[in-house]
Amino acid sequence: MSVIVIEFITLDGIVSDPDGSAGTPLGGWAFRHGPETVAGDKFRLGRTLDEGVLLLGRATWQLFSRLWPGRDDPFAARMNAVPKLVASRTLTHADTSVWANSQLLDGDPVDAVKHERRDVVITGSLSVVDRLIAADMVDEYRLLTFPSVLGTGRRLFPTDSPHAELECLAAEQAGAAVLTRYRRAAR
Repeated sequence: MSVIVIEFITLDGIVSDPDGSAGTPLGGWAFRHGPETVAGDKFRLGRTLDEGVLLLGRATWQLFSRLWPGRDDPFAARMNAVPKLVASRTLTHADTSVWANSQLLDGDPVDAVKHERRDVVITGSLSVVDRLIAADMVDEYRLLTFPSVLGTGRRLFPTDSPHAELECLAAEQAGAAVLTRYRRAAR
């Protein structure tokens, strides 16, 4: 079982509001580089989605539940079919009629990941990612880095993040962006 964090990220490490849905002044930065940069399985998840589980925070789940069910391409079929665990302190249920295979987590997402037997993919969901980083549970980062420098916004690794050594597994151009894959270095 691996814990994989996937994020759209700028050159200066900003991960907040890549699609503009949060309404921040510089939001939507990922989509300014054209649809081919963000379309399809840019994170090379493939079989991981077929056999794993998505872990999403409330805001990301709510955004994705409005986007993915209406799409019918092969990657959307995988996103719609994958089991989805939703971490939220405010939702009372994750309505499967809104987005199939969704289930509200009962308790702490860190505990849920500790007991999970499948690969866990976390996309967006910065509060969940922060908790997993703090618990030293992230095995791999797949980052789609866009040629933008925002100077402000939420960073994947804030200045108070714990020390981590990573090993680069791959780097490849994906439209205007670069997909990089890093895993936790051997200890």
